Amino acid sequence: MYVPVDAIELSNEVLEIARKNNHKLAAAESCTAGLISATLTEIPGASKAFDRGFVTYSNEAKSEMLDVPPEMIKQCGAVSEEVVRAMAEGAIYYSNADFAVAVTGIAGPAGGSADKPVGLVHFAVSSKHYPQIHRKKIFAAMDRENVRAATVEYAMIMLIESMTQKPRMSPD
Repeated sequence: MYVPVDAIELSNEVLEIARKNNHKLAAAESCTAGLISATLTEIPGASKAFDRGFVTYSNEAKSEMLDVPPEMIKQCGAVSEEVVRAMAEGAIYYSNADFAVAVTGIAGPAGGSADKPVGLVHFAVSSKHYPQIHRKKIFAAMDRENVRAATVEYAMIMLIESMTQKPRMSPD
């Protein structure tokens, strides 16, 4: 597994902020299949802040582990704002986390469509402290490995923004 240096640096920042504020973290992952959790736990002492990760690659896993309604997945698609928001809420509910990041997307090389192209990723962060945030990104002209790496990095940025309530980059 390739973890970019930027993602490791961002993950270290995420964990420092979480530890300093006694926050626990969780991740609910589809297209990254555990890479966010793995990147966070690359840092020694991560267990002081990282509670758990949910790898919910299949639609059934999203429903069984995070209570994402099957009807929602059928109606909106697994790669949608509605589903990623539900994933983040489920991760908060089924963990001891104060902040949970969720991602669902199309890493490619196949599986895209005109409405949902390869590289499309939906992100959500739920918190016990602040309103939930959602962002949609399209990582165009990237291969599967780079879409997943960019997703991990952006998830870390969203966690930092959520925990500090300070924007790090533009939401587009």
